Amino acid sequence: MKTVFAALCAVLMLASASAAPTPAKVFKAGAAKVDITPAADKLPKGVEGINDHVFVRAIVVENGATKAALITADVGIVSSQTWKNVSARAEKELRIPARNVLITATHTHSMPMLMGPEFENQIMAAIHEAAKRAEPAVMAYGTGVSYINVNRNIIDPVTHRWWEGANYDGPSDKTVAVVRFATLAGKPIAVYYNYAVHGVVTGQLDQISGDIQGATSDYIEESLGKDAVAVYSNGAAGDQDPIYFQQTYDLRDIRIKDFAKRGEDISNAMPSGGHGLNKADPRVVTLMNQQRRMSQSMGQMLGEEVLHVMRAGLERPTDSTVIAGAEASATCPGRNRTNSGRAGFAGTYVDGAPVVLHLSALRIGDVYIGGVDGEVFSLIAQRLKHESPFKHTMMTTLTNGAAWSPDGKGPAGYIPNDAAFGYETFEVLSTHLKPGCAETAIVDGLLNLMGSVSRP
Repeated sequence: MKTVFAALCAVLMLASASAAPTPAKVFKAGAAKVDITPAADKLPKGVEGINDHVFVRAIVVENGATKAALITADVGIVSSQTWKNVSARAEKELRIPARNVLITATHTHSMPMLMGPEFENQIMAAIHEAAKRAEPAVMAYGTGVSYINVNRNIIDPVTHRWWEGANYDGPSDKTVAVVRFATLAGKPIAVYYNYAVHGVVTGQLDQISGDIQGATSDYIEESLGKDAVAVYSNGAAGDQDPIYFQQTYDLRDIRIKDFAKRGEDISNAMPSGGHGLNKADPRVVTLMNQQRRMSQSMGQMLGEEVLHVMRAGLERPTDSTVIAGAEASATCPGRNRTNSGRAGFAGTYVDGAPVVLHLSALRIGDVYIGGVDGEVFSLIAQRLKHESPFKHTMMTTLTNGAAWSPDGKGPAGYIPNDAAFGYETFEVLSTHLKPGCAETAIVDGLLNLMGSVSRP
C-alpha cells in the first residue's frame, strides 16, 4: 500500500512540475567599443597623422533563445573574409549564429581597409565585451530627418557634362532611423542609427579620422553619458555626399592648377586623398581646417537629430523581442570598362564575369534590417522601404563584406538604381554591374529574406 501511495505521489509531483509555467524569456542588450586607431609609429602608407580616434562599436542582444550582434567599424571597407572569420568566431565563442551578425563599415575615407588577425581580434573584443555587459532591456524604434546629406551628381554649369556637386533636387533620403536600447529603469545602453551620407569630409587631410560618422557617435555618447554606445549604420549613400564638401570646389580647383604646373591634366580625374596638394600653402591650410570643423559641425547636427528622436520620437518600447537572421546572394551580369575619364563621357565596356552581391536580413522585434555588401544608390533603399510590408525597415550597406570586381582586383563598384544608368556619372561609369539587374535583385532578395525571418 505504501509503495502504491509513493508512486501516486511521484506521478502527482511530475504532473505538477510539467504544469508549472515556463520562465519568461528575458530580452537583454549590451554594448561596447574598442579603439582601433593605429599607433603614431605604425600609420599606414600615405597617412600623415591622426585627426581623431576611430573605433569598433558593437551591440549584442539576446532573448533567451538566441543572440544577434550589430557591429560597425570606422574603416573604409570590411572585407568579406573579415566578416566570414568574425561571424564564425562569434558563433563558436559566444553562440551568436553567424547569420545573426551584421558587420558594417562606416566607409570613412580617412581610414583604410583593415584585414587580418589583429583587426578581427579587435572586433571580437568589442563583441565579447558587449555580450558580457548584456542586461535586461527594452528597445524602441523611431525616425527623424536630417538635411546634412545631398545627392552628389550634377550637370556642371560650365561644361554641361555630369560632374560632382550638391544636387539639391536630386534623389536623397533624409530619414534618420533610430533603435534605442535601454535598461528597464530607462538608462541608455546603446543606440543603433541609420543614415545615408558619405564619410568624405576629412578625406583630403591624409589623417586618420572617423569623419562625420565618428563625430556623430562621439557626440551622442558624450550626451548619453557613461558606457552608452552609439553605433552608426551606413544607409544607401552611394550617391549621397555631405551637403558642404570642399573636395569638389576650392580644393579641387587648387589641385587642378598644382597638377597642371607639373604637366598633368586631372580636370576629369580625382586623385585619392590630398595627393598633389601643397599642404604648406596658407589657403590650403585654411580650407582643410574648415573641413575639420565642418566634420564636427555636421556630426553634431546629425547627433542632435538622433537625440531628438530618442527624446520625443520613439514608439512604445518592447521587452519581448524576436531575433532572427538570414542571408542569401544575388548574381548579376558583369562588365569591364575599356576607356577612362571620371565623368561626363560615355563609357565603353566588354563583358565581364558575373558580380555576386551578398544580402543579409536581421529581425529584432519589429525592426527589419536589410544588409547589402556594396555602395547602393538612395532610390534602391527607398524602393525597399516602400515595398516592404514591415513598418520598421531599413537598409544598411557595405555590410557583411564587400562585393568584389569580376577580375578580383578591387571592389565591384557602386550599385546604381536602374534609371541612373542613363547618367554619365563616375559611379555609373566605374561600376562592374551591367544595367537592369541589381536594383530588383536587391529589393526582391531582401524582401524574401525579411519574409523568411518574419515567420515564428
